[in-house]
Amino acid sequence: MEETRDPAAVGAGMEADGPESAQEPPPAPRSPPSPPSPPPPATPEAPELPQPEPSEAGARQLLLDEWGPLGGSLLLPSKVTWKLLLLRRPLYRNLLRSPNPEGINIYQPAPPTGPTRQPLEALGNFRGWHIGTEPLQQNLSWTVKQQCVNLLAEGLWEELLDDEQPDVTVMDWYEDSRLDQCVYELHVWLLAADRRSVIAQHHVAPRSPGKGRPGHWIQVSHVFRQYGPGVRFIHFLHKTKNRMEPGGLRRTRVTDSSVSVQLRE
Repeated sequence: MEETRDPAAVGAGMEADGPESAQEPPPAPRSPPSPPSPPPPATPEAPELPQPEPSEAGARQLLLDEWGPLGGSLLLPSKVTWKLLLLRRPLYRNLLRSPNPEGINIYQPAPPTGPTRQPLEALGNFRGWHIGTEPLQQNLSWTVKQQCVNLLAEGLWEELLDDEQPDVTVMDWYEDSRLDQCVYELHVWLLAADRRSVIAQHHVAPRSPGKGRPGHWIQVSHVFRQYGPGVRFIHFLHKTKNRMEPGGLRRTRVTDSSVSVQLRE
């Protein structure tokens, strides 16, 4: 789904599907690319001052205050504790690393930039992203950025993923650069433990609306629901289009990419 709107309206009207999507998907890879090894989860920063460690009951109450009524019915397996969940916080947070690598603010139009000869990695903090390029015709090319999220390493557990099948929400913002009719693609796969077997997938290649001033941000979002048991990895891949000009490469920028897991209502 794609739409142009005030960023303050994030989260409203997101597209969702179950095992079979009603939307006709665009041409897309039949299988995910060879997945890069997911980086280890980031170590939470230690507080500046020592804080007393909460009890198991205290940790549970803190999380239920954050998660709302849906968390009250959550049963934990023996290997998972509320104190561990409080430390890892695997639900309701962005599981992607460096989701805003260029530090661009979506609440303002994308700042104008000229073409550049600098590599993308020199323009921000792209830690966690695996970056590649796909050449096209007419001086065009795709920049391909991808991450593979290990859900168990992030603190989720098999019983939750298989029995509860929490919602998986994917969201992204891309610049309406007008470099071509289509300047952005999103490809997401929910993968089994072998990181190759596809349990659910979503692909979208929106066309530029051609309205308003170039440079405004367009939101793309999707919710996976009732996708079936066995999901252990989420492979997130997006493409942004570039055009080679006399001064270098003019790029389509993207920011605030996110993958998150929520308890299903």
